Amino acid sequence: MKISKKLTEAGTDIEEVKRQNANSGLSYNEVKELIARNGGKGTAQYSDTDPAQVRKEIERNE
Repeated sequence: MKISKKLTEAGTDIEEVKRQNANSGLSYNEVKELIARNGGKGTAQYSDTDPAQVRKEIERNE
């Protein structure tokens, strides 16, 4: 029984590319999210920190 591979027009094995991508580490967006959670310039849009809550905590500690 012959297994046919899905190839692009250029001859790239699509399934092999997907397999390699799955084993390549964090994606660009995953890295941005990780930086946002740990601090970083220009990453506020990826943060799950509530600015209002932070302000309340700062006021409480003053």
